[in-house]
Amino acid sequence: METYISKSAQIGEGFKCGYGVIIHDSVSLGENIEIGNYVIVYPSTVIGSGTVIQDYAILGKPPKLSPSSTVKAESLSPLTIGEDCNIGTSTIVFAGTSLSNNVTLGDGVFIREKCKVGSFSIVGRGVVVENESSIGAYCKIQTGAYVTAYTVLEDHVFIAPMVVTTNDNFMGRTEKRLALKKGPHIKKGARIGAGAVILPGVIIGEEAFVAAGAVVTRDVPPYKLVMGVPAKVVRDVPEEELLK
Repeated sequence: METYISKSAQIGEGFKCGYGVIIHDSVSLGENIEIGNYVIVYPSTVIGSGTVIQDYAILGKPPKLSPSSTVKAESLSPLTIGEDCNIGTSTIVFAGTSLSNNVTLGDGVFIREKCKVGSFSIVGRGVVVENESSIGAYCKIQTGAYVTAYTVLEDHVFIAPMVVTTNDNFMGRTEKRLALKKGPHIKKGARIGAGAVILPGVIIGEEAFVAAGAVVTRDVPPYKLVMGVPAKVVRDVPEEELLK
């Protein structure tokens, strides 16, 4: 497959791309962007200078939504990617999402529509971020974590491998769930250990620590360490571990 670049695309100086790249109408690319092989960039996507996009990435993809969805694909704004980002192999980022400067997405990351990712955040290999989630600056989300729809991560949040967040206490049953559907809110500097499960609507307080394997069924106070099933407060977070 030959590379195709629309005549309406705006391409900055220093652009490099591999084989089989497709750049659709009205795409805007800054300076010194590097694109690998077989990348697809959908219409009107904006990518800032210095960004590197690795092989087989798909950027600005319009979502295929269910008939009952309140979001209409045609109403979504274009995907915007800031400067000096690094987009991994086979990563997919949907239209309506924005990535700030210096964001790193690992291989096989999947980010749905209407999400935000703050500057200098790192999203690890195979992470899924569902629609309308917000990730702050300087966050780290490690391999295989699942960020459910409507989740909020404030700045400096750490999510260990295989963490699962949830947003539906009714698991798809009853109309009541639609009004109550809400992801967790994880506040500044909080840390979530490997394999932890966070139930819908739970608030994890500032600088709190959730131990590996915990099941968090209720709000966690700031600066507290919780562990167990269900998770309970064990002690304070040591002062030397707090953000400076």
